[in-house]
Amino acid sequence: MHFLSDSLQQYLSDHTENEPDYLAELSRETHLKVLQPRMITGHYQGRVLSMLSKIIMPQRILEIGTYTGYSALCLAEGLPHTGELHTIDINEELVDIQRKYFDRSGFSNQIIQHTGNALELIPQLQIEFDLVFIDAEKKEYQRYFEVVLPKTRPGSIILSDNVLWSGKVVEPLDPSDKATKALLDYNKMLKEDPRIETVMLPVRDGLTLSRVLGS
Repeated sequence: MHFLSDSLQQYLSDHTENEPDYLAELSRETHLKVLQPRMITGHYQGRVLSMLSKIIMPQRILEIGTYTGYSALCLAEGLPHTGELHTIDINEELVDIQRKYFDRSGFSNQIIQHTGNALELIPQLQIEFDLVFIDAEKKEYQRYFEVVLPKTRPGSIILSDNVLWSGKVVEPLDPSDKATKALLDYNKMLKEDPRIETVMLPVRDGLTLSRVLGS
């Protein structure tokens, strides 16, 4: 589902900061060589992530779902020189293309790759994160949230991607569509959870910002 016309989408992109050249090249290579290239964050949402990270100025970032590394590189733009970004993906076949572009950026030494199941890896990270980006298996979103929340602090921001799921969240639910059901449950949970305050944005396929509250 296209929430805005192609002409308006193009207008948004045309009036948004340009992406760095290496990100444009990463996007091209992803579309040429990698399965499901529509999963890449892309120019407009990438600049949104970059701006949010620069506003938040996080010392530590966690990304769940690296894919080819585009969103990690956008989020890294808000890191101070002493900051670091940990990114997790279960697909080891993507590690080389991720590292290729991480090394081309100015953030090579600040981005730490993890390969494996995020639900198993996150509890092992003895780190408090200022910014978290959830963009992996949709059916596991609630479990990702619960495992990552103890790794945040009051004021930390948790971003959740694809929360509109091509508009399926407002269509009659197919009982066999487990991903859509999981996102419906997740979106409801974010709205009602007293530990956070939440706003949902119609950016690309839906982006939710949740701010962790104090106890």
